[in-house]
Amino acid sequence: MTTTAPHQSAYTDPHFASSALLVIDTQHDFLSEAPYGVPGTTEILPALRRTVAAFRAAKQPVVHIVRLYEEGGANADLVRRQLLESGVWIAAPGTPGSEPAEGLLPEGAPVLDPALLLSGRFQQMGPYDYAIFKPRWGAFYRTCLEILLRDLGVDTAVFAGCNLPNCPRASIIEASERDFRVALVRDAVSRVTDAALSELAGIGVEIMETDSLRRALNEPPTQAG
Repeated sequence: MTTTAPHQSAYTDPHFASSALLVIDTQHDFLSEAPYGVPGTTEILPALRRTVAAFRAAKQPVVHIVRLYEEGGANADLVRRQLLESGVWIAAPGTPGSEPAEGLLPEGAPVLDPALLLSGRFQQMGPYDYAIFKPRWGAFYRTCLEILLRDLGVDTAVFAGCNLPNCPRASIIEASERDFRVALVRDAVSRVTDAALSELAGIGVEIMETDSLRRALNEPPTQAG
């Protein structure tokens, strides 16, 4: 895999002191070994766990974006409804498969609250952790994510998690449209390709790896003037 050169821009460079990590769809039913899982997702868990831990150590927000497909798939993307209508259960509310993968939530975190999440509200999962349900590819579409991030003083969205071509990419576009600074942790997201990284860099996304992100979170913010 080639390295995407970092861009330099006063408008798009991440502000890590006011950043949040958005972990996309990294639930048990989407892991590599699951019947309808996404190849490569289990393999990125070690890097993703380190990324999550780095944000908590920096006392920065971690938002777990999850899918909860109701029976029959009425709240799912159109491309998945036929499968769900056939009786297949994927990330069904209240099932173990819908829970975030091991090691992503803080110690003592509650299980997901489907009623709360499906109502469009966020669930507090720990001192710095939150969960939000999204009904479509993008994490901002018909969710409270933007309001939560603005309330937390976040201006930089750092993305990781499951299946870059689908939900992370859609969510990155939505974040950019809302004028968030955006970064992607490429070794903590599944199904990465050089072409996708190049295209995202072209819209101002900072492409990073876990180790460089951890260093950035520990660096003091640059003083203006």
